[in-house]
Amino acid sequence: MTGQVLFDPLIPWELLGVVAVLAIFGVALAALRGLTGWALRGLAALVVIGALAGPSLQEEDRAPLSDIVVMLEDESASQRLADRPEQSKSAADRLAERIAARANTEVRRVTVPDGDGDAGTQLLTTLSAALAEEPRGRVAGIIAFSDGQVHDADIPLDLPAPLHLMLSGKSTDWDRRLSIRNAPAFAIIGEPVTLTLKIEDMGAAPAGAVTAPLEISVDGAEPQRFEVPLGQDIELPLTLPHGGRNVIEFSVPVAEGELTDRNNKALIQMNGVRDRLRVLLVSGEPHPGGRTWRNLLKSDSSVDLVHFTILRPPEKQDGVPVSELSLIAFPTRELFLEKIDDFDLIIFDRYKRRGILPALYLENVANYIREGGAVLVAAGPDFAGADSIFRSPLGAVLPAAPTALVLDQPYRATVTELGERHPVTTSLPGGGDWGRWLRQIDVADPSGNVVMTGAGERPLLVLDRVGEGRVALLASDHAWLWNRGYEGGGPQLELLRRLAHWMMKEPELEEEALTAQATGQTMRIQRRTLEDAVPPVVITDPSGNVTELPLEEVQPGVFETVFEGPEIGLYRLENGEQLAVIGLGPAAPREFEQTIATPDILEPVVAALRGGTVLLEDGLPRLRDVRVGRPAAGRGWIGLTPRDAYETRDVRQTNLLPPWLVLLLATGLITAAWLREGRR
Repeated sequence: MTGQVLFDPLIPWELLGVVAVLAIFGVALAALRGLTGWALRGLAALVVIGALAGPSLQEEDRAPLSDIVVMLEDESASQRLADRPEQSKSAADRLAERIAARANTEVRRVTVPDGDGDAGTQLLTTLSAALAEEPRGRVAGIIAFSDGQVHDADIPLDLPAPLHLMLSGKSTDWDRRLSIRNAPAFAIIGEPVTLTLKIEDMGAAPAGAVTAPLEISVDGAEPQRFEVPLGQDIELPLTLPHGGRNVIEFSVPVAEGELTDRNNKALIQMNGVRDRLRVLLVSGEPHPGGRTWRNLLKSDSSVDLVHFTILRPPEKQDGVPVSELSLIAFPTRELFLEKIDDFDLIIFDRYKRRGILPALYLENVANYIREGGAVLVAAGPDFAGADSIFRSPLGAVLPAAPTALVLDQPYRATVTELGERHPVTTSLPGGGDWGRWLRQIDVADPSGNVVMTGAGERPLLVLDRVGEGRVALLASDHAWLWNRGYEGGGPQLELLRRLAHWMMKEPELEEEALTAQATGQTMRIQRRTLEDAVPPVVITDPSGNVTELPLEEVQPGVFETVFEGPEIGLYRLENGEQLAVIGLGPAAPREFEQTIATPDILEPVVAALRGGTVLLEDGLPRLRDVRVGRPAAGRGWIGLTPRDAYETRDVRQTNLLPPWLVLLLATGLITAAWLREGRR
């Protein structure tokens, strides 16, 4: 039970002050004039002023509340290294027993997990959430069991009590780390890009080591090993081997005694892009589709187009001297012998043998295909004649043979059942409701994949692989009708774009491919194929564990499944003959960037309220009570601030000067003063 006097004035305090001043002046004047009752008059004035002040006695029935000590237990990835979990858990249990044994004290144990994604250790964020659930007036102390590697130490936090850090780890801990300083998301195929690496030893590393082995693997291939210096930035030139995603793994073998090997590896996933697409377009003669081909290719700013149209064939004899012609001579030797490998794609548009390209040059084009080049033949009536390009060394690599029949009749291009599964022709805009073409060259004995048919279901678009290269045959010269909007037109631009990218082996248009897309620790695995069914996909995680998952067909030729990766690192995928690799998680997890225990990061927060840091390997500290604002830590001890909090159960107020008492006292004192002065 406690009590205190409260005042509730009947008039404003300012006016009450004026009344008090007037009363003092009146009493003083009476005393100066020698009135013997001045003291009684002063007492009467004091009673009246006291009554106007409204004094009352407030009594409270209070119940004491216990103090609360918040104990944070870091269970993030870096805190799980070596023997830190056992070290911290044992110390936390013993200290919690000591605190609970104190009179009027409770313990709140809060776990600090890994942050979402790659956020790291969010210790202060967790502390803020814990304090929001507790009355600040009861918190006597905060004790954190951690390695000190927190990643939110810069957030503003108003602590109600001192924070003490119980630092895990040992003074002999050391670790070796591989870090990537710069890694662009994209790089141009065939051009070197420079990465900056660094291998460094942290903590109490063994003396004498000046170099370390570095292994580099691309797309899961056999790694190459190099010996590199420690503690120095290493400039590494790297050339991407192919377009699309390239997964590059850097690793350093585990050294004896280091804390972890989780930061000895780094994964870089870099997309290879082409700087420019170099296309050679050779038109055998002017025709309505020639300009369409040119406009389509020139509309893409990433295409470097070299276009030659044969306007004056050798057999044309009109008597005009060559010196007076404004035509450019066809640089056949330069293009087809010296610089043919500079082109990504060669297109023959209605070209026929006229003696301009000798058989040796066409044989060189055939070899260009076998060695990895790409050729598209857009056939016109010339393809069916005696001068057909098929009747040259190039015919050995073309996917179909002409029958000498030219069909001049309307027909509608149709995607075949196989074409519905092929990435070049699947899901083309318009869904097959396209304008008709008016001419088709009949071909037979297709050796590749017939993805489109025309009149009488004859092959219209045939795709084939020859050696390392690819070749396509479009058995019509009327594709330009789509571009002109004839009978509604069709997806000529999209078809040619896909066709060109397939011929240049772009990964997204491979008809047989195994790919995966990662989102956090989840990967979506996709298998594209021309077959009707595929076997389960075999997944090997970074630890060597193998998982088999069935694939479900989501659209013609596309099978998918979803896999949740149990850990960060490089995963290997296998489906039949198709292999792929993918990295899950960040290139360098934040939790393992720094692994040596340190008090420096939390030092500003600990020092703000004069808390302390204790090394757990030196033993547990003693507990002391300290006043607010006093040092809360010293050698071998940490302090808790008793809060003396309480709960008010009942409140009573009693008026100290009730009206009847004021009236009685004031009347009596005034009367006594009058009588005393009257007798005199």
